[in-house]
Amino acid sequence: MSKHLADHRNAPTGGRVKAFLSIARDRSETMWRSVWRRPVDRSEDNQRLVQYVRIEKGHQA
Repeated sequence: MSKHLADHRNAPTGGRVKAFLSIARDRSETMWRSVWRRPVDRSEDNQRLVQYVRIEKGHQA
């Protein structure tokens, strides 16, 4: 009795690595630079910290 089709594993061809490297080598980085260098809005994080401190001090709403 032979193995099921799902049990036959083919040798990896490195397709994912090739696709990653082709994207990484792409010189159209202007779109990505704007995403990477976008300023992070921390107002929500600060509000959360303020609320935690308020609760820790025992102040109620």
